[in-house]
Amino acid sequence: MRDSLKHRDYEIAKPIRLILSDVDGVLTDGLITIDNAGVESKSFHVRDGQGIKLWRKAGFEFGILTARNSQVVKLRAQELGIAWVRQGFADKLPAARELMQSIGVTPQEVCYIGDDLPDIPVMLEVGLSATVSDGATEVKQHAKWVLESAGGRGAVRELIERLLQAKGRWEDLIPTRMR
Repeated sequence: MRDSLKHRDYEIAKPIRLILSDVDGVLTDGLITIDNAGVESKSFHVRDGQGIKLWRKAGFEFGILTARNSQVVKLRAQELGIAWVRQGFADKLPAARELMQSIGVTPQEVCYIGDDLPDIPVMLEVGLSATVSDGATEVKQHAKWVLESAGGRGAVRELIERLLQAKGRWEDLIPTRMR
């Protein structure tokens, strides 16, 4: 993948210190399953989780910003050590601004990954906007990076690999016995 990165990709990735991610359609495939007892379930890709851990290990921040409220998201964020979680924001831009201020980053230091119309205002605000391969057409029109992976199928891992490669940090994070 490193060879496929263009000079423009390297330049746009350099200032990124924070990734903000939508959940449904990005960290999951977008399907929301609710059983007869009203219990919600979602499926998360293990490689996305590993990517988030590597991103954080490299010294960068990761946050979740979603329109829905879900106990499942809270549990997954805790499992991955994600402290920056904002749920229940149909209008995501004020929450994104609040997160950026709390973390101490400028919009140019933020990458936002989303897949649907409510994500566009945040995408327009940040330095790097990304979407999944199966993102809405309008979102793809505003994304600087359209990933090869679909939502819930390793797209966040792909994004993180690409960012870390552009920053020259990917190889440092691969366990030495694998090299």
